[in-house]
Amino acid sequence: MQTPLAVLNTFRPHDGSLHDAFASRLAIKGDAPFIIKESNTLSWSEFDQKYKKLAQALHQRGVRHGMRVAILGRNDAAHVLTLFALAYLGAIMVPVNPDFGERETSYVFKHAEVCGVIADTAVIPIVESALKNIESTPWILRLDAPAEEADSLSGAINQSCALQQSPQGKPNDTCIIIYTSGTTGFPKGVMHSQFNLVTAGEANVGRLHLQPEDRVMIILPFFHVNAVFYSLSGVLASGACMILIPRFSASNFWHSAADHGATVVNVIEAIGTILCARDRSEYRPDHTLRVAYGVRKGSAAVFRQAFGIHKLFSGFGMTEIPGVTCNPWEGPDKPGSMGLPGKHPDPDRPWAICRIVDDEGLDVPAGEAGELWVKTPIAMQGYFRDPEQTEQAFHDGWLKTGDLVKCDEDGYYFHLSRKKDITRRRGENIAAAELEMVIGELPGIYQVAAIAVPSELGEDEILIAAVKNLGAHLTEQDVVNWCRARLTAVKVPRFVSFLAELPLTPTHKILKSALRADLQVRAQAVDFQAPVAAPSMRPHDQAAK
Repeated sequence: MQTPLAVLNTFRPHDGSLHDAFASRLAIKGDAPFIIKESNTLSWSEFDQKYKKLAQALHQRGVRHGMRVAILGRNDAAHVLTLFALAYLGAIMVPVNPDFGERETSYVFKHAEVCGVIADTAVIPIVESALKNIESTPWILRLDAPAEEADSLSGAINQSCALQQSPQGKPNDTCIIIYTSGTTGFPKGVMHSQFNLVTAGEANVGRLHLQPEDRVMIILPFFHVNAVFYSLSGVLASGACMILIPRFSASNFWHSAADHGATVVNVIEAIGTILCARDRSEYRPDHTLRVAYGVRKGSAAVFRQAFGIHKLFSGFGMTEIPGVTCNPWEGPDKPGSMGLPGKHPDPDRPWAICRIVDDEGLDVPAGEAGELWVKTPIAMQGYFRDPEQTEQAFHDGWLKTGDLVKCDEDGYYFHLSRKKDITRRRGENIAAAELEMVIGELPGIYQVAAIAVPSELGEDEILIAAVKNLGAHLTEQDVVNWCRARLTAVKVPRFVSFLAELPLTPTHKILKSALRADLQVRAQAVDFQAPVAAPSMRPHDQAAK
């Protein structure tokens, strides 16, 4: 096995752009597989031709430097092609959760001011509804339509002539905007440059010792920072191959891994818990997985002893700051920890540094809890069209994570809780403010509070505590139905509890700490066991937490 630095040095140096990083790998990889999806394979050479043709096709549709194109669909080669084609033009991909309803989709389209949309046929009705109130109607391409269809992505590629112009995208150009839940109730568009994406992949080579012969199975969705900044970019940096799984399926997981010869996979805590609980008849002992990232303490023993995967890693990152900490390759592996601050394979390249501070921004004594602040060379460029929130996110170059942590005597970080009002469910960060805003619009609701309660799968479940208007005849089912009609499935609350009143602070704000501490609130709540498609998951990559 090569060292991470030796892997990177296999290829010529590049300028930090996606185009040049790919070209440096292409010179060696050539006809080796780059993308595998089901029975279809794209080599590095074939991908090179296709993404440049797609860049030409998008250019012919008016896409220029800095413009945004949305993509909605299950994991597909189209996501990778679109990312590289837009980056070649200096344009920006906006991946959107295909499970979003009209309200959420419309917000992203309008806020990002997309000029075009690439989408699965199944979500076209939602896309068309979401575009109704946009003045200059964006064009639409169907990513899963046959090439003979006029509005198909394949047709656009096949009909395009060879790209004539040189690459317009530069290393510091924004190449992706990932929308993540905000505490204000409105999603925030996190901007990252081509340099950030390429460099994140190089760091992932260091974390997981990715090799050019590896096959990285991608089961997390491409609207998730984990899939893009760890798996996809890790494949690019190492010269490996990616296996695309449209969406996570517990019953098919081991078959997919074994049949495609997967060697590396990234998961989140909920997936690890689900796989450990499944019937062992689904397990394939002939799998070749050697590394799994994102396996948490509760699942580690089963992954090692029953599944035979001994290299397990967990760390911390966010959509705004990918890949901050990780358990080191050489150990020791401290169960439950976020690991140590990460490193770039090149010791001369700086990486993340961390502080733990109190409410005044002063460093706390060793061993005490405080908020994690981070500086990293791949911090986000900011929140799109939101300078105020961007300014609030940083202090003198330190990103304020909103996570309470502590550090032990060996420098390992441990996550304690969230300082921000965010619920972590099935890999998604869900803002209480968004739920409260939506449920507050339900006729008959006087007050509402969304809080996180522990889940059997790890992470959280959503509990809604609400007070009805006098005379209102609402039921708990009405609240759930209202949410199902307006929110993605993962945001639909599992528990609903109607109370006579909500506890308030002296300034008349809802005292959520009292709600969390009152065991009767959950005990009297109606439990809907809301089935959630196990990963709609996205990001805010505490995915990596």
